[in-house]
Amino acid sequence: KLRMPSCLLKLTRVVLSHKPCALFILIFVFVSLAYHKLYWGIGEDPNSSVLTYGFSAKISCAHYSKLPHVPSPLDIAGGPSPSTGNVFFVETSEQTAPSYLFSCSVESAARAHPASRVVVLMKGLAKGNASLPKHWAFSLLSCFPNVEIWPLNLKELFSGTPLAQWFLQPQRQQEPHFLHVLSDACRIVLMWKFGGIYLDTDFIVLKNLQNLTNALGIQDDDELNGAFLSFEAKHKFMELCMQDFVEDYNGWVWGHQGPELLTRVFKKWCSLGTIKSMSCKGVSALAREVVYPIPWQDWKKLFEAVSALELQKLLKNSYAVHIWNKLSHGTKLEIPSQALLAQLYSHFCPATYAKMKQD
Repeated sequence: KLRMPSCLLKLTRVVLSHKPCALFILIFVFVSLAYHKLYWGIGEDPNSSVLTYGFSAKISCAHYSKLPHVPSPLDIAGGPSPSTGNVFFVETSEQTAPSYLFSCSVESAARAHPASRVVVLMKGLAKGNASLPKHWAFSLLSCFPNVEIWPLNLKELFSGTPLAQWFLQPQRQQEPHFLHVLSDACRIVLMWKFGGIYLDTDFIVLKNLQNLTNALGIQDDDELNGAFLSFEAKHKFMELCMQDFVEDYNGWVWGHQGPELLTRVFKKWCSLGTIKSMSCKGVSALAREVVYPIPWQDWKKLFEAVSALELQKLLKNSYAVHIWNKLSHGTKLEIPSQALLAQLYSHFCPATYAKMKQD
């Protein structure tokens, strides 16, 4: 209920004994207060037992493509997700101010998977807090009804897996690559527990990925990468990845728990000496152009101008493009321009691109 403040009640008595124009002013003030309360109260439900995040309303959704509503929050402690499959993004740092690339990754996934829940799990969000930080990216992503942003409870996520004991060892956090190792751990556990698709927050999605099942991508001649994973829940391959994570653990070597782990397990799975594009015992190693069309060694190509024809040719067989943010994050991108990355933003995350142009 909206209640008129006592000061307004007193003012009403005064105004009623004066000119009609003063009454009009009073009505205008009251309506403004009511609108303000209603506007900022959207998404707040004090009686709700389910955590729902309210979004900053600074960005209008009027010109964005609306997607069908996808119901119900993610129950991390529960069973496998619906058969349509979730698309997962994970932020293991305390970061709560998403970049343009983070926003583009989630937006492009939401547009390419309108019937799926796009679930963003962020360690920096306080569990039980009813609202997200006021940031343009959260406001923008709220325009897509299939995007859900939730706190990442690591202890809860790892429970019931071989990684539960590993996570509870305090010395882990002193390791030089801990945040990256933690991200590697989260993705394999999410795939094993829930199934669906996992993507790093530096991917731009071009097409629906749902038909790439029980698959991961080759990043170069003899190595797989886990920036994209797509698996059915409780798949044996992911179970073996969790076992290898603990049994062959080395948090001091970059990539040992990530690309190197996936490569080790796949070679054992297929009895291979070297990695090649193939399907083996129900698991596919996808050709490089499927999700890594720009090799990490050639990341600077993302900032070079390409024609529309070149772009079409380059991405003909690609489902997504990895932007290699670890290498490319400090590079200036002209907006608008004919740079490959600028064109990807423009085509596949137009709402984020509009915000970039505005800024």
